[in-house]
Amino acid sequence: MTINETIQYDCFRGCVVTHEEQTGETRCTYRAGCCKLGDYNWLKDAADGTWRNLFEVRFKNTRKGFYVNDSPQNVRLGDLVVVEAVTGQDLGIVTLEGPIVGRQMRSRGIDPETTQFRKIYRKARQSDIEKWQEAIAREQDTMIKARRIAAEMGLEMKIGDVEFQGDGSKAIFYYIADGRVDFRQLIKVFAEEFRIRIEMKQIGARQEAGLIGGLGICGRELCCANYISSFQSISTAAARCQDLSLNPQKLAGQCGKLKCCLNYEVANYLDAQSRIPKLNGPLEFEDGQAWLRKTDILREVMYFSYDKTSDAELFALDAAEVWDILEMNRDGERPESLRTEPEPYMPEFVTAVGDDSISRFDSPKRKRSRGGKGRGKGRGAAKGGAQAAPSGGAQAPAGERSQRGGGRGGRGGRNRGGQRPPKSDKAVSE
Repeated sequence: MTINETIQYDCFRGCVVTHEEQTGETRCTYRAGCCKLGDYNWLKDAADGTWRNLFEVRFKNTRKGFYVNDSPQNVRLGDLVVVEAVTGQDLGIVTLEGPIVGRQMRSRGIDPETTQFRKIYRKARQSDIEKWQEAIAREQDTMIKARRIAAEMGLEMKIGDVEFQGDGSKAIFYYIADGRVDFRQLIKVFAEEFRIRIEMKQIGARQEAGLIGGLGICGRELCCANYISSFQSISTAAARCQDLSLNPQKLAGQCGKLKCCLNYEVANYLDAQSRIPKLNGPLEFEDGQAWLRKTDILREVMYFSYDKTSDAELFALDAAEVWDILEMNRDGERPESLRTEPEPYMPEFVTAVGDDSISRFDSPKRKRSRGGKGRGKGRGAAKGGAQAAPSGGAQAPAGERSQRGGGRGGRGGRNRGGQRPPKSDKAVSE
């Protein structure tokens, strides 16, 4: 007997919801790879008994917290639990346990000795899960109505998301606003319209992108939705020091702000630039003046040209050599010529694109001859040549035979010695 099921993947909370039509039951299971700001438990096999009663509980999107197990039940990773809230009860999923919890609290500046943790009451029952799913089903319609009400009241704000509490008695409205917004009247209208407790929480454009999620221009998940929990200020100086084009369409992310990844390599560029001299004029040589045209910052190589306005003929110099030439120019000395300088050593960056092709293990295909007549002629010529050798009175040496014969017929395979024959007689003579 088959059971008709409806499977729904809730990536906002990191779970899979299954509805059985015949029994009417709703099951919810944890799906680790679907959480925003998920943390990998790299200490799962190193459980030493510490932090046994403290767990990380995750809710919608990036909201999560640490709770203490105050129930006699044995709580484990992936369990749906009913936890203490400011008003009422909330329902979340246990996503971390064991020693990794202590490290996560330390990274967020939470002192377990002085912090008053909220409690885990019990594991979620079937009635709790059903009430939780009913509250989740109201979130989309509530957000659309809330946006319409805010627009009718003329408030300069944008409601980005709505999150209902597990018992359905409270909702958190995440909004974005450039300035201060007086939403006291808005809360009264929301309470009358939705008949729930209202909490307004202001977020920024980067936090909104983390809540909604998506894919960046690099093709990967947005960093703000994947692992970034604290946002740093980003300025155009980060793009300027990396010699990036100051094009707002290329530097801005989906949130409309500068991309967070602009800060990733700033330290490497600043370190390399500290070893590159800043030139206010040309370098003096005996055969003329050399002007700086471009700089490879990471390789620490500077390119000069004798023509101030042309890049037709560029000469590369290492940054250390440029320092030496500057010292010589200050002392009134001039090197002989830039053309006699040796090419600097520059490390080559090898790309791995294409190395994972599924056809790289396939044996190369052999070329087939176009017609049977040509193949027969080739074999006959090889046989004729082999029979003509004894009639000449002297047998050709083995090395000469291997150079002449090569492979069988016209296939061009390897010879009997295991080495590929030369491509032409000219190459052999040379």
